[in-house]
Amino acid sequence: MVHKQVKKAVIPAAGLGTRFLPATKAMPKEMLPIVDKPTIQYIIEEAVASGIEDILIVTGKGKRAIEDHFDSVPELEQTLIEKGKSEFLALVEETTNINIHFIRQSKPMGLGHAVLQAKAFVGDEPFVVMLGDDIVQAEVPCTRQLIEQYERTESSIIGVQPVSSDVTHRYGIVDLQESLESGLHKVASFVEKPAPGTEPSNLAILGRYLFTPQIFKYLETQEAGTGGEIQLTDAITRLNEMQRVFAYEFDGKRYDVGEKLGFIQTTLEFALNRSDLREDVLKMMTQLLKEQKTVESTL
Repeated sequence: MVHKQVKKAVIPAAGLGTRFLPATKAMPKEMLPIVDKPTIQYIIEEAVASGIEDILIVTGKGKRAIEDHFDSVPELEQTLIEKGKSEFLALVEETTNINIHFIRQSKPMGLGHAVLQAKAFVGDEPFVVMLGDDIVQAEVPCTRQLIEQYERTESSIIGVQPVSSDVTHRYGIVDLQESLESGLHKVASFVEKPAPGTEPSNLAILGRYLFTPQIFKYLETQEAGTGGEIQLTDAITRLNEMQRVFAYEFDGKRYDVGEKLGFIQTTLEFALNRSDLREDVLKMMTQLLKEQKTVESTL
């Protein structure tokens, strides 16, 4: 029997974005731009580049701007046509030619609960979950890497990378059972945000998951865990007891845009990687460093 292809993605986008207040009081954090593109668009582009055909974005109150961004704007498009701005027209149209669906998470009850909202959309197919706080730059898109591992194992695959021990308490951490070839690991358990010094490894779950539809059986019965929320990590642990779940160390550079310093770093690096901005940004940074040193010398 040929296994079903992975063609669906779920992007949870219902979080309040409190780390970026007051900016996120009226603007979804997923719409905060890295240079000139909203963070969620990078996630969508990775999905499309990985062969995903249908995308469900799980939103909440105050997230209408996400829907508007991926909708057509005839007035804007016509104005750009009339003014001969074909380059900008292409940028606008590339966000509307994607099969995107939306559903609301009525209450902020955790990541596991957000993923559960996708049950009807997913049906009996394997699917990926992509978190908007993590942008991954890789030669082979991160999601495509997970799909390739699924095609080998026909099992759920969790994307991981090593992190430093001082930040393991911020992530779901995998407790390894056995390391296999090419970055694939069998997992004994998954630990959500372990207390400092208690982490079973330094391999952290970093915003990319591929699940068989059986995950919904465990999400539906999952009790609240850390933070009083329905934790996806807890449901994965239960799934792993009945059906093998693998951790895969994906290739690529991961950017954390879910906190301020990571967001600033990502913006700077992405700007430096653009030929139209690199030279001016380097000049600006050099000038800022000189000015800062001058200020420090007077203190």
